[in-house]
Amino acid sequence: FTMRQWGLKLGLSEEACDISNPVNPGNFQKCKLLPDAMVLFTRAMGMNCIWDELGERSWRYAMVVKDMKIEKMFLEGGEVVQNSEADPFQVSTADHVLQYLTPR
Repeated sequence: FTMRQWGLKLGLSEEACDISNPVNPGNFQKCKLLPDAMVLFTRAMGMNCIWDELGERSWRYAMVVKDMKIEKMFLEGGEVVQNSEADPFQVSTADHVLQYLTPR
């Protein structure tokens, strides 16, 4: 839902729904908005952290990838923190990323 809303707010054109993609969450013609619920990509990037109460999670970050290259990283606190007491949420917010993506 969130991924799709970001794309719609940016005015991206959605791909057509079909049998392989009936819900179409965040699939746009020129942009893919990708979640990482299993932490596989995040772990490979070294962005995972372990929290005593939550287990393995992604540290809060967002990134813009263009032509398979990281264009911009939005990493909370500037580093991954294991079992952090604080849960920072300033630079990886949807509004912050959208501000970066919106042409001026």
